[in-house]
Amino acid sequence: MTAENKQNEKKIAIVTGGSKGIGRAICVELASCGCYIIINYMADKSGAEQTLELVKAGGGSGEIYQFDVRDGQVAEKVVADVAERLGSVDILINNAGIVADGLFMMMSAKNWQAVIDTSLSGFYNMTRPVVEQMVRRRKGAIVSISSASSLMVNRGQANYSAAKAGLNAASRVVASEVARLGIRVNVVAPGLIETDMIVKAPKAEIKAMIPMARIGRPEEVARVVGFLCSDAASYVTGQVVSVNGGMF
Repeated sequence: MTAENKQNEKKIAIVTGGSKGIGRAICVELASCGCYIIINYMADKSGAEQTLELVKAGGGSGEIYQFDVRDGQVAEKVVADVAERLGSVDILINNAGIVADGLFMMMSAKNWQAVIDTSLSGFYNMTRPVVEQMVRRRKGAIVSISSASSLMVNRGQANYSAAKAGLNAASRVVASEVARLGIRVNVVAPGLIETDMIVKAPKAEIKAMIPMARIGRPEEVARVVGFLCSDAASYVTGQVVSVNGGMF
């Protein structure tokens, strides 16, 4: 049996920003559910390779794929290549994102645009060509990773909050447009999760705001994503699901 035929027996999942943190956990979770994982990374090749090792250690399979989700032409070519080589794109996880925090009145245009381009324009660049592929087969699941910052005030994150709130709104609209075509579009909005992004966060202060009084784990977010991508969530679309320990 060729590698291509073996891969075609599985659902094909593209996970952007899969080299670490929540993205890595999602790759491992979806692989455990039988998906063949396309692990996207922009710069951290070593991290992406480590993710692939974890996927394989759990009995899964996949490959790493370097590209920048901010480049629409490249993203479109990647989606076309994956669909041509592997037969389909069944699942898309829009996880790639960056932070560039700072008070709004001192925020540079560069930092504003970089965050918007990665999370929000990245959503457009990946989702539009993937939807085109899914429409042809009349099935598919798309899950985007937002943030609690999209639903509550978080000083110093005007750019991040704007990008993630836009992601929520865009996902709801797309969900309504493609629901009758067999495609489900949802969002997961994590709270404080133990990743590199919160290294500088005031954890003690934030913990005091969380009813569960602890920081979440990437795997706890990944399990929710896995559910939303599964047939068990066949009647769930257009939703923003918070995974935040009961913060609000």
